[in-house]
Amino acid sequence: MPERPGGAPRPAIQLVDVWKEFVKRGRRVEALQTIDFAVEPNEFAAILGPSGCGKSTLLNVVAGFDRPTRGEVLVDGAPVAAPEPSRAVVFQEPALFPWYTVLDNITFGPKTRRQKPADYTPKVDALLEQVGLRGFESHYPAELSGGMKQRVGIARVLVMEPRVLLMDEPFGSLDAQTRLLMQELLLAVWERHHQTVLFITHDIEEALLLADSVSVMTARPGRIKKRLTVELPRPRTLELTTSPVFNELKREVLALI
Repeated sequence: MPERPGGAPRPAIQLVDVWKEFVKRGRRVEALQTIDFAVEPNEFAAILGPSGCGKSTLLNVVAGFDRPTRGEVLVDGAPVAAPEPSRAVVFQEPALFPWYTVLDNITFGPKTRRQKPADYTPKVDALLEQVGLRGFESHYPAELSGGMKQRVGIARVLVMEPRVLLMDEPFGSLDAQTRLLMQELLLAVWERHHQTVLFITHDIEEALLLADSVSVMTARPGRIKKRLTVELPRPRTLELTTSPVFNELKREVLALI
């Protein structure tokens, strides 16, 4: 990986004075304004803000789906020009192939890359265990709950071993209980894989439970209002959300929103 002066690794993700404007019905709309933001290698970074503040737009410019109106977006020190497999995206809806089984959905990427089964089968077997899909390999998406579909979506991404994992409110459409279970699952999976993660959410407790840092965005046009370091021990569990330290952090974030 390219290094900073002095030998320190460059940020895994870096946005430098990024602005993003759209034209809607003949009117100019500013979605992002003066975004200066960096995520370190292997960091789990959350972006927190209200609906419509530009969180997903920020993720889309990092993914390469959109280009900034001005400014620079870098991943591992290289400019982002277009989507690529090293930056994998998990959306709110997993968008699985309905005609494929769980196993076929997960192995779609390696097969598309013409990898040999001997190369990807051990990874798939490990992921099936890690995300709780053992025994569901032959099921089709229509036979799965929302939480189970999202598990397939996460496994399908992780089997490709991306350097950067971009997650756009991946649990936003789930019921409260399933959402908590998926947060625990993601914590456990991240502890094993330690990818660099950029996680978009509007849920304060979710951001503080999962992330190493939480960046709070303003309403549109979206700017980074403040970045907080979440100095909570890992591994983390849901019980942490009732601790005094957690609640103090939550009060600090609430004061910013």
